[in-house]
Amino acid sequence: MTQPVQQLLRHARQQLAESVAAAEASVEAQILLMHVLDVNRAWLLAHATDAVTEQQAMDFNQLVQRRVQGEPVAYILGYREFYGLKLKVTPATLIPRPDTETLVEAALQKISKSMQILDLGTGTGAIALAIAQHESQSHVTAVDASKAALIVAYENMHSLQLNNLTLLQSDWFSKLGQQAFDLIVSNPPYIEAADLHLSQGDLRFEPLSALAAGEDGLADIRKIIEQAPDYLNHDGWLMLEHGYDQAEAVQNLYQMRGFQHIKTLRDLGDNPRVTLAQWLAI
Repeated sequence: MTQPVQQLLRHARQQLAESVAAAEASVEAQILLMHVLDVNRAWLLAHATDAVTEQQAMDFNQLVQRRVQGEPVAYILGYREFYGLKLKVTPATLIPRPDTETLVEAALQKISKSMQILDLGTGTGAIALAIAQHESQSHVTAVDASKAALIVAYENMHSLQLNNLTLLQSDWFSKLGQQAFDLIVSNPPYIEAADLHLSQGDLRFEPLSALAAGEDGLADIRKIIEQAPDYLNHDGWLMLEHGYDQAEAVQNLYQMRGFQHIKTLRDLGDNPRVTLAQWLAI
């Protein structure tokens, strides 16, 4: 028995609203149905009374049930939009989030010529790919300790046909040798290991190694700030994404290591999210 688009969406919203906010339930229902029907939102609105096939209705309901069970929409679809890019995502990678676009924008503002750029813990490659696409004269090196994550990043790089990006399996700086960079960016793990949010919502499905970093959430940030000067050219910048309540701690770590021109930027929700600093070698 076939069902019209609006009926499918109404039923899906009711199911999803039990686990997410009503506004999110409406948007997510539309996104899942657009995926099944391979149409855009305008089509859904214009064809609200059109009937879908039984197979399409079944496929849609299966996706809705996966979401009801808590699986992130990005993993269900297999992709996520980030800074205008459609990126493949898998459970081996962190899901790129809009707040991280703050880091990309900060990086792009500092690139004034052909530069050597490093992205630490690249995951899907989101940050590195966005920078590489917008700054074709610069070269980006992106590293991750996870081979599975690098496979995803490689597929995204291939899909975008970028040739100014190098991917390397490395635990932070460990495999970089004597390379030096003008700009280092990273969205490292920064959640406290005991944070209850790790067992709630979408975070339950994402790789723990990409989320948690020690008792205070600063273990990886501390390591990056300590080692980064060995890989920065004179006047080079280090830019780090961090938790909304970690800005002061990150600024202090920069200061203790000898960085200068320390500044924190706010994300789309007006939370302090990215702190950057310059290394002025003596």
